[in-house]
Amino acid sequence: MPGENLSRDEARERAALLSVDGYEVSLDLRSAVGEGPGDGPRTFRSVTTVRFRCNEPGASSFADLIAPSVTAVSLNGRDLDPGEVFDGSRITLEDLAADNELVVDAQCAYSRTGEGMHRFVDPEDGEVYLYTQYEPADARRVFANFEQPDLKAPYRFEVRAPEGWTVWSNGAGEQADGVWRFAETKPISTYITCVVAGPYHYVTDSYTRTSADGTTLEIPLGALCRKGLAPYFDADDVFLVTKQGLDFFHDHFDYPYPFGKYDQAFVPEYNLGAMENPGLVTFREEFIFRGKVTQASYEGRANVVLHEMAHMWFGDLVTMEWWDDLWLKESFADFMGEFALVGATRFVNGWITFANRRKAWAYRADQLPSTHPITADIRDLQDAKLNFDGITYAKGASVLKQLVAYVGEEAFLEGARRYFKRHAYGNTRLGDLLSVLEETSGRDMSAWSRSWLQTAGVNSLTPQVLLDADGRVEELAVVQEAAESYPELRPHRVAVGLYRVTDGGALERYARVETDVDGARTVVAELAGSEAPDLVLVNDDDLTYCKIRFDATSLATLREHLGAITDPLARALCWSALWNMTRDALLPARDFVDLVLRFGGRESEIGVVQMLHAWAESAVTHYTAPARRETAARLLAEGARRELYAAGPGSEHQLAWARFFARTAAAEGDFELLRDLLAGTAAVEGLDLDQELRWVFLEPLAAHGVVDEKALAQELTRDDTASGRRHQVRCLAARPSETVKAQAWAQVVESDALSNAMVEATIAGFSQGSQRELIAPYAGKYFAAIERVWAERSIQIGMHVVQGLFPSLQQSKETLDATDVWLDAHKDAAPALRRLVLESRDDLARALRGQACDEAADQ
Repeated sequence: MPGENLSRDEARERAALLSVDGYEVSLDLRSAVGEGPGDGPRTFRSVTTVRFRCNEPGASSFADLIAPSVTAVSLNGRDLDPGEVFDGSRITLEDLAADNELVVDAQCAYSRTGEGMHRFVDPEDGEVYLYTQYEPADARRVFANFEQPDLKAPYRFEVRAPEGWTVWSNGAGEQADGVWRFAETKPISTYITCVVAGPYHYVTDSYTRTSADGTTLEIPLGALCRKGLAPYFDADDVFLVTKQGLDFFHDHFDYPYPFGKYDQAFVPEYNLGAMENPGLVTFREEFIFRGKVTQASYEGRANVVLHEMAHMWFGDLVTMEWWDDLWLKESFADFMGEFALVGATRFVNGWITFANRRKAWAYRADQLPSTHPITADIRDLQDAKLNFDGITYAKGASVLKQLVAYVGEEAFLEGARRYFKRHAYGNTRLGDLLSVLEETSGRDMSAWSRSWLQTAGVNSLTPQVLLDADGRVEELAVVQEAAESYPELRPHRVAVGLYRVTDGGALERYARVETDVDGARTVVAELAGSEAPDLVLVNDDDLTYCKIRFDATSLATLREHLGAITDPLARALCWSALWNMTRDALLPARDFVDLVLRFGGRESEIGVVQMLHAWAESAVTHYTAPARRETAARLLAEGARRELYAAGPGSEHQLAWARFFARTAAAEGDFELLRDLLAGTAAVEGLDLDQELRWVFLEPLAAHGVVDEKALAQELTRDDTASGRRHQVRCLAARPSETVKAQAWAQVVESDALSNAMVEATIAGFSQGSQRELIAPYAGKYFAAIERVWAERSIQIGMHVVQGLFPSLQQSKETLDATDVWLDAHKDAAPALRRLVLESRDDLARALRGQACDEAADQ
């Protein structure tokens, strides 16, 4: 549609012209229940009144609205013809006055893609649930507005809903005469307004804090989910982490939570992990655990709760001016979420998970052809949508951790405090933050910013050790390298640790020095004279953002003693470094898999264990030489089965290995065990087969043709819920049949009938590592379809299709060439679409290099 993809230049021009005084939004959601219309989308009435000023009377501008139809438009009491001023995504506003009132009466569409006003029908009881999701620019699917982050305003919402429903919004609400009316918000951006409505299960609590001057702050707390998930909802734990987070941020930010109440809604078919709507945070309902999960899952949920809470200050109170500075909220929330997790909750080893999991996401993103500086060049809304990536989140958070080491924790936090007070309810750019950090730290932030925020790419740090005649360290240096495409050598504050194998067999640190690494080679003079190390760990304690490399002695030590490293963070850093070497074709995939099989069962940190499982599986699927793939898969399954029986009965490690065994099952004996466990004719001591684990076991059986459609239908009778149906759809699409694959392809690519969650489930089932030949014909169909899909479908569904159906399992030069042919022939395609294809191409090229490295190990 014309104008749907708002550009940065258009936004800047409009912000220079207009300022918004307030919105009144009235929604009638009673149409959400009952039979829908025979033709066209199901819609609801949306009436918006916007009061705004124009500093150039007589000028023209536009408001944003994506809706099937507009009933009436009035500007300053003058009725406008909707057919003339509304083009499907914009409302033209001409001859503006100094003070203006715009009233828009529209029919907006309910969504099935998780964008705008999402409507979900629970198959378990037929109840309808609604929620909104807007970031970066989907509020215009629900009400007319000026859809850009720097045109903040207060909002008043009122909602008419079906009888028996409860409605929530950003402010506190009251119901009278069938209408829910909500308190006016503080000035906020369009993308963080929110409405949740339906027969949700709702639990309440309260947070109270008394300050030093005797002032008491009380924040009403709420948590809600679908009624069908109520039996599994551990709201007490959610409230515990919420209160711990509020204490932590009040202690460190010296700025009281500014948005009144604090509700947290766990909603179905959510596209994101969560969204920081002030007063009404929304989460994906998968954070309510229907079965047994490991502590890593609880830690992950707590981290997300705290990440969204940090946004109340970084993002909601103070907001970036445009999406170029998205990092001003996401990087900070990612860092502060982890900082609070470790400092305020039971998850004291959170930095280990961060080093092993979050930074892996950053390292991958930073080596893609689409990598970008943390402060990115965001030309339009499609660019913005794709920049919610590993650079903006995890690299940004890693760089902030480096910044804390650089300027000191107190200077960093004092800078944050001044930033909030100086820019409350306003919008900022990079320079606004750097100026307060310069004030509090006394350091010139410009050079640091140029190196870390305004350049792309990741450096690698490698130790060089020279021993003297007595076998002691004569010189230890750190060599820094950068990719040719991004040659910046950055200043790093690092710790260098020396480790040796003790007489008892442990690999322990005996020396550590913090130093500044700058340039191509830095000598660490303080370590001269030390005893010869068995392992040198650059970036010990994970202070900076870099890829760690090893000298020959250190790598040999890890091959024999990796599991003996006593410090869990050091162990996690070594695992991460070895995985990066595998992805960079410096370590054969077989060697990495062998290390996982030898030492993975000794890993104490469950989050690291689960990450190793994902990496090992990827190593076999993508980086192992094709001639060895079957053998590698068999060895991985055998190792997983061995560790399943070796793990403590009922332990979370046992659960993790059980899930991994199911994912790697490759032989008839594996399938027989899974089948017998499901039937109850076999058992593993302590392993409880709850419903979620049953679906995990069923997927490989479906993918290998061991169970059929009838068996999956029978399983659905045990679990005819929203979650159960998603699992069944994934298993159905996984079956090894030409007919099945053709049907799945048609449902996703040729039709828009499936919801976002079902599209995702179907794609996940479609692509199976054991079915490369079966799905090979779809490589050509993929390239023929993606431009049409991108043009016709919502950006969220487009991303699912373009990323999820790329022929990544057709690992050959022919597939690489076909990708290049498409890219060459579609230079004028949407930049966001080209970016997704380029990223997938890069992953494929990396896989081929890894396979060549693994194959060379035979020679």
